[in-house]
Amino acid sequence: MPERYPGYDVLAKRDTLSWNDASREVIAERLATLDVPTFFNEEEWRTLRAICDRIIPQPDHATAVPLAAMVDRKVAQDRRDGYRQACLPPLQEAWRRGLAALDAEAQAKHGARFHALASDLQDELLTAMQRGELRRPEWQGMPSHPFFMERITHDILAAYYCHPKAWNEIGFGGPASPRGYVRMYFNRRDPWEAAEATPGHEDEARKANERIA
Repeated sequence: MPERYPGYDVLAKRDTLSWNDASREVIAERLATLDVPTFFNEEEWRTLRAICDRIIPQPDHATAVPLAAMVDRKVAQDRRDGYRQACLPPLQEAWRRGLAALDAEAQAKHGARFHALASDLQDELLTAMQRGELRRPEWQGMPSHPFFMERITHDILAAYYCHPKAWNEIGFGGPASPRGYVRMYFNRRDPWEAAEATPGHEDEARKANERIA
């Protein structure tokens, strides 16, 4: 697919007025995330990676966001959301229980753990989870639908869209501190915001984006 914001790289703003030192430190930590587990064991890690690959497929592995690792760091540091549904246990327990239950569902239905299944069978199980149809004893009373919504999609999507690669895809400028924004009206953009390509004007957008700093 054509790039929506050709030539745009949010990291070009790293040393400009768009970002302060606190922002640079946070983004540097995200960019340095190694694709290895610090909380999950090997079995959990393989299941989590397989889930991430189905929720947000990233065929270009050379530039892939390390989604499983970013979720792992959130869980390892027990960074909770400040709220949770009463039917779900706390963050770490919810993830451990959910991954084990999903593997148990895969074994019962297909004779293999989740990561070893073909993608269509993985999607089938995830869809059943989304519908709340997975109810094996390994869930230990935790309903599968809220686990899918509040942990799987919430944590994986949040991990993806807090990464500069995703910001480039959607034209997001990242932190706006201390610079902020000036042109606050519809269809207007500040010079340091990404220019969206329109049919026949891709080169203009690319040139504008390559000048952004």
